[in-house]
Amino acid sequence: MEKDVLILAIESSCDETAAAVVRNGREVLSNVISSQIDLHTLYGGVVPEIASRKHIERINQVIQEALKESNTTFADIDAIGVTYGPGLVGALLVGVAEAKALAFALNKPLVGVHHIEGHIAANFIEHKELEPPFFSLVVSGGHTHLVKVKDYGSYEIIGKTRDDAAGEAFDKVARAIGLGYPGGPKIDKVAKTGNPHAIQFPRAKVENAPYDFSFSGVKSAVLNYINQQQMKQEEILVPDVAASFQKAVVDVLVEHALRGAKDFHMDSIAVAGGVASNSLLRDEMKRACEEAGMKLYYPSPVYCTDNAAMIGVAAYYEYINGRRSGWDLNAVPNLRLGER
Repeated sequence: MEKDVLILAIESSCDETAAAVVRNGREVLSNVISSQIDLHTLYGGVVPEIASRKHIERINQVIQEALKESNTTFADIDAIGVTYGPGLVGALLVGVAEAKALAFALNKPLVGVHHIEGHIAANFIEHKELEPPFFSLVVSGGHTHLVKVKDYGSYEIIGKTRDDAAGEAFDKVARAIGLGYPGGPKIDKVAKTGNPHAIQFPRAKVENAPYDFSFSGVKSAVLNYINQQQMKQEEILVPDVAASFQKAVVDVLVEHALRGAKDFHMDSIAVAGGVASNSLLRDEMKRACEEAGMKLYYPSPVYCTDNAAMIGVAAYYEYINGRRSGWDLNAVPNLRLGER
């Protein structure tokens, strides 16, 4: 590109209202996130109606903050990027409606972005040398995917979860052992004081699908263990349960990711999504990649959680490849990666 391209990005797929300004797909000028975690903690998880209402209250404010923080105005912006799926339909609609209104009023191009594509693209922010093709392990609250990133905006799903995503299993187990919401960070913290070998939880494999995942079994095994301990009136050591469960999940994630990368002749793996900030996953992936002679990439925690900077990065590559969204762009809660 002969001139700098500035993308104003909006993300509202779940319980974070976010806006960012990204320059040339690699430089984040601002990244404003208004989190609803404290509010949803009261209910033990995200309440979709409440999330949507809070997005409406905050979205104009976070956009203004993002522009101010980046020292830009609407006139400087080249395109508006927005998450349009997957996610909570009401939450997505708030961001999509805002982006369409801005694009129309400002006469700017509109670029719809897949949320998971954004998570993968988050790795480009701090790793300037990273270029496709590479292999990606996507682990978040709603998705666990193995993805072959063939080019910018071009993906092939190699494997995915058949039931609970890894982050979903973390939330459910955290609730069962009394840690509450959000489960991932709380289990990660408590597990540091536990014995990961205290309890042998299962590592599921899907028959005839070596790259697919299943985490409902390990979740059920934890619940059964808790019930058995309670029936026998024996003590439940929460740190040991957390550490053993976390180890079971991470072992499967690492094994599948390395197998997929080797089988598809990839020498680089990028981890993406909220669970990518899990300390054990990072440590085990680093060890496994070093042993296999592979390069490992993962974003800083702020870019692992839902944020608009990653959406701005993905939107930039969509934009320079000539992809635009029409005024009929709508929220697609179950949007598949690669669909347009």
